[in-house]
Amino acid sequence: MSRLLIVDDEANIRNVVKEYAEFEEYEVDEAANGMEAVEKCRNEDYDLIIMDVMMPKLDGYSASKEIKKHKNIPIIMLSARSEEYDKLFGFEIGADDYVVKPFSPKELMARVKAVLSRSRQNAALPPIEERMMFGGLEIDMAGREVFVDGSKVSMTPKEYDLLFYLVRNKGRALSREQLLEAVWGYDFFGDDRTVDTHIKMLRGSLGKYRSYIVTLRSIGYKFDAEAT
Repeated sequence: MSRLLIVDDEANIRNVVKEYAEFEEYEVDEAANGMEAVEKCRNEDYDLIIMDVMMPKLDGYSASKEIKKHKNIPIIMLSARSEEYDKLFGFEIGADDYVVKPFSPKELMARVKAVLSRSRQNAALPPIEERMMFGGLEIDMAGREVFVDGSKVSMTPKEYDLLFYLVRNKGRALSREQLLEAVWGYDFFGDDRTVDTHIKMLRGSLGKYRSYIVTLRSIGYKFDAEAT
């Protein structure tokens, strides 16, 4: 049974999410603010955290960053803020998904299931002994490291996953739906903006080699090291 931590300062939201989560047979714990969530994570183990952004004492972003320092727990952010900047910031600190309020509890549970499934699959995968060079771009899949002209690049977990999948399928046209299914583990509600947001982040991380990720109009993306 997977164990979830629901963090929100609004008791009614915690209650609704808890009701749906327990119906899906998850074990549920609660925290009313970011500080309480950090303390609970120091003493307890969880399989996934559902974290509100705007909370007293310690906001969700700060709490997530603190938790990620010590434990690699998947986090789904909840927020009334829907601007791209807010989502980018959430992903940059390591959030696995970002759900905008008001939300459908059924959709949230589908995302919980997808994130947990993807997390288990990644943990079970054998190490891949692959090191690829594309000019000055070096990609170490086994060590999950990327170097641009010899300098190590810091990226979010999903940026690594997205880049590695693109590289493994280099030269192949990949739709947003394919990328959602392969990297995030779900394909529903036409949520291809998640892919576009992470592609934007990934291109920023690759710097001068950003052009290797080619946009295919009305289709999706592909990795092409010959692109200029």
